[in-house]
Amino acid sequence: MRQVNINVFNTIGDSYCVRWEDGELLHNLITKTLQEKHQVKLSFQNIEMVGVAFLNHAIGQLYGNFSTEIIKSSLSVEHMLPIDMALLTRVVSNAKLFYNNFQNSLTSATTLL
Repeated sequence: MRQVNINVFNTIGDSYCVRWEDGELLHNLITKTLQEKHQVKLSFQNIEMVGVAFLNHAIGQLYGNFSTEIIKSSLSVEHMLPIDMALLTRVVSNAKLFYNNFQNSLTSATTLL
């Protein structure tokens, strides 16, 4: 399995990762790489600030398309500030809960039909 390194600063062209649109851009790159069965290493070098909207779009919504096992084994992060890592941990936790509840709702609705 090949590892693809993605420099977040170079990808979005800014040291402030706060816009959901930038998160969506990064999400699309990660998704394409995971679909090709490659590992992804995200570098947050030169990033000064990370916002929740950015992380929700970049990483959180991955849990709607990939299993936790695939994400955990195929996606890694480096050079992220501790405060931003704490925010990422929270985003991931919320995403897992959201998509798990969403899948359970779909299953319940299907059984009613």
